[in-house]
Amino acid sequence: MSGRPRRLVVVGNGLAAMRTIEELIELAPRSCDIVVFGAEPHDPYNRILLSPVLAGEKRAADIVTHSPAWFTEHGVTLHTGDPVVEIDRAQRRVRSSRGVEVEYDRLLIATGSTPVVLPVPGRDLPGVVTFRDLRDVDSMLAAAAKARPAVVIGGGLLGLEAAHGLARRGMKVTVVHLGDVLMNRQLDLHAATLLRRELESRKLEFCMPAQTAAILGTQRVTGVRLADGRELPADLVVMATGVRPNVTLAEHAGLKCDRGILVDDTLQTFDPSIYAVGECVQHRNATYGLVAPLWDQARVCAAHLAERGVRRYLGSRLSTHLKVSGIAVFSAGDYADGLHRESLILRDPRRGIYKRLVLEDNRIRGAVLYGDTRDGTWYFDLINEGRDVGSLRNQLLFGRPALAAAGGAR
Repeated sequence: MSGRPRRLVVVGNGLAAMRTIEELIELAPRSCDIVVFGAEPHDPYNRILLSPVLAGEKRAADIVTHSPAWFTEHGVTLHTGDPVVEIDRAQRRVRSSRGVEVEYDRLLIATGSTPVVLPVPGRDLPGVVTFRDLRDVDSMLAAAAKARPAVVIGGGLLGLEAAHGLARRGMKVTVVHLGDVLMNRQLDLHAATLLRRELESRKLEFCMPAQTAAILGTQRVTGVRLADGRELPADLVVMATGVRPNVTLAEHAGLKCDRGILVDDTLQTFDPSIYAVGECVQHRNATYGLVAPLWDQARVCAAHLAERGVRRYLGSRLSTHLKVSGIAVFSAGDYADGLHRESLILRDPRRGIYKRLVLEDNRIRGAVLYGDTRDGTWYFDLINEGRDVGSLRNQLLFGRPALAAAGGAR
């Protein structure tokens, strides 16, 4: 391999992979020969923007992140629709599903995550889809063109976005959720209740708490049976019950995996020639599905791939700043009630605003915002700083501008 430039092979062309490549090119242009393998037959695109495509607010072409011209300009080889199926660590070689074999000096695995499919009867019927890629969106759009009933299983962010998009396309949509709190990882009960009421006003229906027992149908899906015996008619069933790190390829290559591919603070696996980033990795016992941690990982990993790095990835504190069907929500930190905790709450039903700050020892431990999230980043900074906010307590809920006017914000 000494007769050719150093080669980096990248398995995956999603957001984490492409961000790492961008960072690498910026740090050390043309420092190595980069070959990328993507499983989908598309140019790289922003998976986060699938919801606007489903809702008709964007086209598939609008969410492409890197065009063929970008790859040509930067000398990067892209194989689309051709996933890597084997890693030969001894020979430092990968083989794709089409039989393409490429040797590597460094390998970057960014295989992302796979959707969770409930192990219920009928899950393999035509008309049962997940919400993970453009093919899923195409399937949902084909069903929506017939304006028939749909059931979305899962009341998290993806489930609600799928339900909203299908309703925008004219379908009658029912959301089935196992718990009694929508988006229970991001919202408290009051914020989730406000969200449900707003979505119900947009003609979405909810069955919750409810457990899915079976998908009905013979040739294709016709409905969903719940554990309590109720049956919901459906010509389309969307499973949006979560994702798990995609570690299949790494496991078959003998890399150490737990819930995700195990990496150190440089995003290196236990094989020094192989790195991993994104939703497929497990770092210090944590896995991540939000964009900000992936960007942090990409920055660190690129520095080491460029051999210019002393950077370390030490993990990420998470905040969630989203628009759910156009409704702004934010959460950060630990907002659970506790013996020595108090909640500062602002409710403005007329304007559809709810704010809750959880304090302990005069420090903000968690925050939940609904309807007005402008101060979310500031609250998140206060949580991370561990700043004593005792002197600001009476103005905190009114936001940073109010405190600035009083001379207390910074």
